Amino acid sequence: MAVILSDTLTRGKIELDLKTNQEVKIYVCGVTVYDYSHVGHARVFIVFDVLRRLLIKEGFKVKYVQNFTDIDDKIINKAKELGVSYKEVSEKFIKAYLEDSDALNLLRADLYPRATEHIDEMVEFIKGLIAKGHAYISSDGIYYDVESFKEYGKLSKIRKEELIAGARIETNENKKNPLDFALWKFYDQEPYFQTIYGKGRPGWHIECSAMIRKNLGETIDIHGGGEDLIFPHHENEIAQSEGLNGKPLAKIWMHVGLVKFGKDKMSKSLHNVVYIKDFLKSYGPNTLRVFVLSSHYRDQLEFNEQKIKEAVESWKAIEDAAYSLLQPFNVTYDDEVSDILQEIDLAIKDLKNDLNTPAALNRMLRASKKINQMWTALKLSKKMSEKLEPFQELFDIFGFKLKEISPSEKETVEKLIMQRNKLRQEKNFKEADEIRRKLLSLNIKLIDTPLGTFWRKVEVL
Repeated sequence: MAVILSDTLTRGKIELDLKTNQEVKIYVCGVTVYDYSHVGHARVFIVFDVLRRLLIKEGFKVKYVQNFTDIDDKIINKAKELGVSYKEVSEKFIKAYLEDSDALNLLRADLYPRATEHIDEMVEFIKGLIAKGHAYISSDGIYYDVESFKEYGKLSKIRKEELIAGARIETNENKKNPLDFALWKFYDQEPYFQTIYGKGRPGWHIECSAMIRKNLGETIDIHGGGEDLIFPHHENEIAQSEGLNGKPLAKIWMHVGLVKFGKDKMSKSLHNVVYIKDFLKSYGPNTLRVFVLSSHYRDQLEFNEQKIKEAVESWKAIEDAAYSLLQPFNVTYDDEVSDILQEIDLAIKDLKNDLNTPAALNRMLRASKKINQMWTALKLSKKMSEKLEPFQELFDIFGFKLKEISPSEKETVEKLIMQRNKLRQEKNFKEADEIRRKLLSLNIKLIDTPLGTFWRKVEVL
């Protein structure tokens, strides 16, 4: 079965299969680095992380590129506010993004191109657009001539006339058309870049077109990002790249629904964001993954406490199952596990069908509960655990990861458990309970069974 994905451009489904796609080139629009990343950003990057893991598991080679916009008015304004250079601001928040990314167990991109590293490529790109009649030089910058690209609006499915009528575009006498967008803006004040066109800075849209062309080629397999990028960003990328290259920019356009607070999208400009770093302190990375993946990526996702509580409970069950398979009992019991394996197999099929993560998660949850029931009944043998190895494969595709524990921490926990067991034998339950409370403060969950005391370091108690 091929991997099937929805395409925003055609509003249809497109198959990726190994016969024609040995390597899948993916470009996902990254963050503008002027602040910390929030849960809305996390949703986009988690979705593409799961897609990438699935493709790799299915045998595809994947080249994954995610950019940083490291020159922008927001970055410059932040630098002025802090009294530092724009480079210091961008470096700080690139570092912060990568820390969040690692904490979320996102696979690192093959490349993280930066806008400031591709100024020459942008200038060459603009030069080509001018030569082909798609761009013109005005007194305050260089603009893309939207009228020169007859298919403008094909991604958003909005006609140019409607865009002009509905757009809130500042009046600019230097533009031929209200929809014309800046490829390059002239600036005399720093920061600026000296080019054949004089001093200036790039427009937002040209950055991604130039970085894609340089790092992945003229046509890529999947271009992705949040649905708020469909217009104008991705529409303008198409106009630029296809205007210059004369071929499709992407075979599949994949967009992730917004995370919303009530009716409003999570946005820094609306001051309603939950930063990734803050969410992780309260709930942890796996809970965030479950929360994000419990809705289909194309749907909008409402951020509320009830959904987070549900994600916590779901993760607890999945986490327990993963530990149960790592802690089988030394028994000869060998029960039938085909129903669990079927759930896992169907979950993989759900993922291959337009990345249907909510359906796949539900199946994983059912499998987890059955594994936990067998473990609680002391019937999960080593042989059965080995048969259920596909559970771990699905666990990895979702990007889940059990809490790490250092050798010294492990030694400390096991000493405390030995002390507790001794106190219990002596019927000194008060001090034994005190040790349990101490372990709970370290997020160590204890499970007493007739076959001994087992412990697990958990994300949320």
